[in-house]
Amino acid sequence: MSLFWVGLFILAGGLLLLLYMVREAFLNKVIEHELFFSDFPTSFGKVTIFFISDIHRRTISDKVINGVKGKADFVVIGGDLTEKGVPFEKVKTNLLKLKQIGPVYFVWGNNDYEVDFHKLDAIMLELGVKVLDNTAVTFESGIGEKLCLLGVDDMGQNRDRLDLALFDAEEKSFKILASHFPKITKKTLSEHEIRLVISGHTHGGQIHILGYSPHKRGGIEKIGNTILLISNGYGTTALPLRLGAPAESHLITLKNGTEVLG
Repeated sequence: MSLFWVGLFILAGGLLLLLYMVREAFLNKVIEHELFFSDFPTSFGKVTIFFISDIHRRTISDKVINGVKGKADFVVIGGDLTEKGVPFEKVKTNLLKLKQIGPVYFVWGNNDYEVDFHKLDAIMLELGVKVLDNTAVTFESGIGEKLCLLGVDDMGQNRDRLDLALFDAEEKSFKILASHFPKITKKTLSEHEIRLVISGHTHGGQIHILGYSPHKRGGIEKIGNTILLISNGYGTTALPLRLGAPAESHLITLKNGTEVLG
């Protein structure tokens, strides 16, 4: 085979790989999880969260919104809703789409601070999005059982104060913690009784070459008495390409039962 044909095959292979990486970067996959906890308040029946992180420059597809509408009790944005250069109108569009699903809660990511974050905060207020910046929100069932959603600010700038979020939470409650950085688990202690941590930031490595990347793929793991979910994220940083860590968002259903990962 001549060098011409070898080069042509290499070029074609490279182009196909590039197209595949673009496809992985712009997927609209919603992963469904069922998580069981022996201490989940039975009076809630089940609680379902739509979790999306690291949106960056993407506009959320109507396919995602329509696919989860009516299925989630509330939405959590795990940080990096935006980044430098993204128009605020696109941010508003994304927030309005997410509000179609249910009440929206937000934690700051490192890239959110690249923009005029005071303006971003004002948009959240205008649209009724609750910012969990070292604070917590409590949900109460008909018989008084409580579920608390805690959120911490950006760990990259040492803005996180887990102690304040815990102080804001009901002591006797089922606790879920949202943090852009999964390494918040290094600060959680067993006595905090945080049962679920949802996070992003790593993009699941985004691009894996021969299976290697600085970060492992997103997934679920158990750390002590806490379940940690790390998302690959919905958008990308730098190049709009992914390999081995496809774009994703999550529909997480919590129930009382024997503790298994799902």
